Amino acid sequence: MSTNFDPAWESAPTVIQEIRPPHLPQDAHVMTVVIEYAPGSAGAPPHRHPGGPAFGYMLEGEMLFELEGEPPRVVRAGEAFWEPGGDVIHYSDANNRDDVRSRFVVTMVCVAGQPMLVPVDDDELAARAHLRVPAA
Repeated sequence: MSTNFDPAWESAPTVIQEIRPPHLPQDAHVMTVVIEYAPGSAGAPPHRHPGGPAFGYMLEGEMLFELEGEPPRVVRAGEAFWEPGGDVIHYSDANNRDDVRSRFVVTMVCVAGQPMLVPVDDDELAARAHLRVPAA
């Protein structure tokens, strides 16, 4: 065994998020992307991730994060977030600040032949408005 390693390697990891994800599709594959928004960006339109869950980590700035069934919250640099995917609407991933960019990495489960993100139209948003939790 090589002796060229950090003797403190076992204490190097820090758990930032631990999740028991929902069922993963049999033909799933995983994609990791970095998303960057300019200061004040409204981010992506309301959407869902039909292939499955997404797990993220905020690299820089702040994100206004809102999922169906949960109140909006701010995710700051160094914090993790996740969403179950499937039918759940992801309302916001906006840059919460107008003076700095936001940048985050997301690893998401996808299914071959399906888009990773599907925008939700105004009619569906109206029909599911009762599932949206207002800000505290």
